[in-house]
Amino acid sequence: MRYDHVAFEVADLDVAVRFYVDRLGFEETWRHRNEQEAEECAFLSAGDVRLELLAVLGESQGERPPPAPPYCPHLAIAVDDLIHAAAALKEQGIAILRGPLEVANKVRWLYFADPDGNVVEYVEWLSRKTIADR
Repeated sequence: MRYDHVAFEVADLDVAVRFYVDRLGFEETWRHRNEQEAEECAFLSAGDVRLELLAVLGESQGERPPPAPPYCPHLAIAVDDLIHAAAALKEQGIAILRGPLEVANKVRWLYFADPDGNVVEYVEWLSRKTIADR
């Protein structure tokens, strides 16, 4: 078995794709519209991270509750430098929900959300042993 992708439901596929591509550096790899199933999806990638964004056709999402701790489910993306990644989020006008947080000498992380309230975590592993244990 191996990891393939994570999927998030979104209200407007074009808006969501632009957020991940323009603001987080993902690349759209392909898109598919399925009228029979009344859905449209786009697959994005950034390094080894693959993300599917899925919109239900002709259906209003309604108002979602705001993200709240413990911010599950979420997509966790490893970064090399969390402080730099946090600064990049702020430059893009993306609000950090919580963090940076840290377990001393092990791991740092923070949470933010996409326009639909789907939560993303940036995580920096500080210890090679911790990485091997995960």
